[in-house]
Amino acid sequence: MSCTVGFISLGCAKNQIDCEQMMFLLVQAGYKLAPAPEEADLVVINTCGFIDAAKSEAIDNILRAAQWKAEGSVRKILVTGCLAQRYQDEILTELPEVDGILGTGSYYDIVSAAEQVMHDEAVERFGSIDAPVRECNRVVTTPRHYAYMKIAEGCDNRCAFCVIPSLRGRYRSRKMEDCVAEAEALAAAGVRELIVVAQDTSRYGVDLYGKPMLHELLRRFCRVEGLHWIRVHYTYPDELTDELIDVIAEEPKIVKYLDIPIQHVNDGILRAMHRRGSKAFLEQELLPKLRGRIPGLVIRTSLITGLPGEGEAEFDELCDFLRRHRLERVGVFPFSPEEGTPAARMDYPDAEIAERRAGFVAELQSEIIDEYNERFFDRELEVLVDDWDGEYYIGRTYADSPGIDGQVRFTSEQEHRPGDFVQVVILGAEDGEFIGREAD
Repeated sequence: MSCTVGFISLGCAKNQIDCEQMMFLLVQAGYKLAPAPEEADLVVINTCGFIDAAKSEAIDNILRAAQWKAEGSVRKILVTGCLAQRYQDEILTELPEVDGILGTGSYYDIVSAAEQVMHDEAVERFGSIDAPVRECNRVVTTPRHYAYMKIAEGCDNRCAFCVIPSLRGRYRSRKMEDCVAEAEALAAAGVRELIVVAQDTSRYGVDLYGKPMLHELLRRFCRVEGLHWIRVHYTYPDELTDELIDVIAEEPKIVKYLDIPIQHVNDGILRAMHRRGSKAFLEQELLPKLRGRIPGLVIRTSLITGLPGEGEAEFDELCDFLRRHRLERVGVFPFSPEEGTPAARMDYPDAEIAERRAGFVAELQSEIIDEYNERFFDRELEVLVDDWDGEYYIGRTYADSPGIDGQVRFTSEQEHRPGDFVQVVILGAEDGEFIGREAD
């Protein structure tokens, strides 16, 4: 069919990869990608449905597309992803402007679904969310010099506050040779930074090989010619094996940056949330081991305030932990009681308290970041160039993952392109981000 299609991808990088695969399948089938979604015959909205804020964002985008449809610039709307999976009945009944929905187990049906909706046929497809991961090419939508790599789908952790297992299914690793082949193709296309993601990267390989194999996969990635940085996200604290720690410490291509979601540190809250491990494990075992064996390590974590069981004492305990351990990167979110999860049936502080506590943690973390940044003043750091704003080059250090961490603005007498690595002298910081100049 001669038809243009526009995509709106919401949520995490894992969602973005799903969107990129759907784009590839449609292009292969003869569809053309529209420069902007409002200029397309068909708009595909790939949604997140993890927490209330994500649901609101998805609905806002659906309503915006509905307005384009009413104005005649868009003909059809197809909703895919987690929100579609979670609210299968409600979307079509409460949002009649939507012409079809695909669940998270039906991404690969995108071509036939597009054909049906463009022929005025209703589409509701919800394939198995536990099916093996299928290999599929992508239309990479990140800048040419970095890309995400999803090494597994689904999650087996069953945290009490999280709906992901019911939306994405059990944990399924991709075969190692398929991951390596994709990394080689990305590097050949110009990717310099590979960002490894999954719901839980540290569990990689347990289902296929009988044991965690992320360490071996990373070693193979390090042998891929052209890759300069390899960054790892979403490693669970109790699954950071000695083999994995050794690889991160030893391999120069692996940036000394780990994303370890701990959510909270109070033992009672952790037990209620079905989180493995304890505060003692974090403080006495994991953090000393990581800091001792990986010099210069930057730790990113995510925290939730207002969880069931969190009173003022438990919140003070969390803040005291942050003050003492000075984690370099912290994302904080107020608790969102998600229907269908055990946590939603527990007693928890009201939303205003959760929001206030999240704001307090953000202010505390801002002070920690300022202190961390000061260590680098008048020092040289390797910076990956992302952009040029007409006055400064914009880049990132190893401590900064795109879209979630800070940036470096620096001047240079030389001409650089996105993807170049430049030695930069850090002169100072503004609003938590570095200012510098290229080293002589």
